[in-house]
Amino acid sequence: MNGSIVIAASLAQKPLQGGHAWVLLQYLLGFRRLGWEVLFLDLLTADMCIDAAGRPCPPERSVNLEAFRIILDHFGFQDDYCLMDSQGESSIGLSRQQVLERAGAATLLLNVMGFLSDDEIIDRAPRHVFLDIDPGFGQMWESLGLTQIYSGFDDYVTIGENIGGAGCKIPTCGKTWITTPQPLVLDYWPARVDQGSHGITSIISWRGAYGPVTHGGRTYGLRAHEFRRFFPLPERTGQKFQLALSIHPDEAADIEQLQKHNWQIADPLEAAGDPWTYQSYIRNSAAEFMVAKNMYVDTRSGWFSDRSICYLASGKPVLAQDTGLESIYPAGRGLLLFSSLDEAIAGIGEIVGNYSRHAGAAREIAEAYFDSDRVLGRLLEKLGIG
Repeated sequence: MNGSIVIAASLAQKPLQGGHAWVLLQYLLGFRRLGWEVLFLDLLTADMCIDAAGRPCPPERSVNLEAFRIILDHFGFQDDYCLMDSQGESSIGLSRQQVLERAGAATLLLNVMGFLSDDEIIDRAPRHVFLDIDPGFGQMWESLGLTQIYSGFDDYVTIGENIGGAGCKIPTCGKTWITTPQPLVLDYWPARVDQGSHGITSIISWRGAYGPVTHGGRTYGLRAHEFRRFFPLPERTGQKFQLALSIHPDEAADIEQLQKHNWQIADPLEAAGDPWTYQSYIRNSAAEFMVAKNMYVDTRSGWFSDRSICYLASGKPVLAQDTGLESIYPAGRGLLLFSSLDEAIAGIGEIVGNYSRHAGAAREIAEAYFDSDRVLGRLLEKLGIG
């Protein structure tokens, strides 16, 4: 055992999003693989709670609580989590006193997006690290004086791998950012080299939680603003495309355009509502077509999707919109990049025409660049932790 790490993040607030659960699980499982004891901290208040139909309900009857417990218990963390209420007391899991004791004995507290604001717990931890998994938004808000989410941390880590570089437009806010790929625990993602039944897919939210941000005289938008450029892709390639798409019914014009251009739309709850359906959906896909948020693209952030690394590990080629990735990862086999519609059409043709070659290379890229042992080991080294 190397010691202990506390990870604080929002899982219970997003109970029907298997992909989001996997983002956090990769860190929990990955650090445990390296021999670390891991404590997971989360917060759930009554106003966040819904039932399976999305209606408000008491916490004890909520899908939030049920999903949280099922996921963490399934992966063996039943003795290593605390879900706190609005008063900072334990709803389920370890008691507050146990959390304080374990935080005090930990090597570091990894605070995802600054989620945890409980000063007593934070002050017990000897080292407080900010983990940025949505690069661009927070940095621009801070630069504009709209928030101060970076106060009180000892270190700053981001998955925007170009932040701090000459070509990246995301402000550093005077911080030294430690960059890292996202980790993936390969044991949970065996390769399945076949073309599945869903066609070329992705699992996406049309807009997400944040609105566009104007910074430096330029407005940085969302995935919707990028995806519209690629509406004609199914017609132009003659291939089957399916999206497990979270989109509000009010986006009627965009839904109509997707259907007009032969995009199939799957229910995201059925396709990816928990970690296991999420895995199954990816394994039954031929490849991923990944469109990024405009924020990630126009800033040349170096962001790469947590979904895409799951596709790669599963032996599924990825055609990814370029966010400044060309100098970070090898592109051309298994992972192909595009910026324009014509480049996307050409990329699809290459994947379809040489599928076995690209499927095999996809797994090789996952093993070489995203294996949690390597990624988290290097991150600890960058933090000066042996």
